[in-house]
Amino acid sequence: MLKIGPLARHFILISLCGLLFATAAHGQMVESAKSRFLFKDADGKTDSAEIVTKYIPKKIVHPFAKTEGAIDAKLRRAATIAEERAHAHSREQCWHYVKEALLASGAVSSYPKSVYAKDAAKELVSNYGFKKLPVRDPYKAPVGSVLVYNAKGAGHVEIRTTSGFASDFRSKIPSPRPLIGVYSKL
Repeated sequence: MLKIGPLARHFILISLCGLLFATAAHGQMVESAKSRFLFKDADGKTDSAEIVTKYIPKKIVHPFAKTEGAIDAKLRRAATIAEERAHAHSREQCWHYVKEALLASGAVSSYPKSVYAKDAAKELVSNYGFKKLPVRDPYKAPVGSVLVYNAKGAGHVEIRTTSGFASDFRSKIPSPRPLIGVYSKL
């Protein structure tokens, strides 16, 4: 019978463990390759994407906004105009786009003169008859109301729409900046 020394036994055991792990890793690579779609991009490079096998729709966390009769109809029209003119991504001109929507809808009689978005609240209240609403949750703001946010620099302003919020871009979620207030004409 062939005699095997203790060092050889350890070597055989380590080799068998390595073979077992290599087989498991190869099996996992084959499994992951099955769940990826391989393609060539526009530059001719090979790329891959995960194959979706089950579709699970996300639940609506925040319902669509309600249109309240107490809010001025011109502000609801401003919300529609803002949403139509908004882009997919910010152009860093939120107050300019909101001013244009308010003027186009007839909600304001002249083009607001303030430069910074965070100053919109003061100007809308003092010059155009807007009132601060007792709303702290942007999702509960009525359609057409103007939401003013504070932040470093110019701040941010947006109009509440039926499906979300609009300024120079449209979004389903409100700005994460600190809310100064929600303003509207009643």
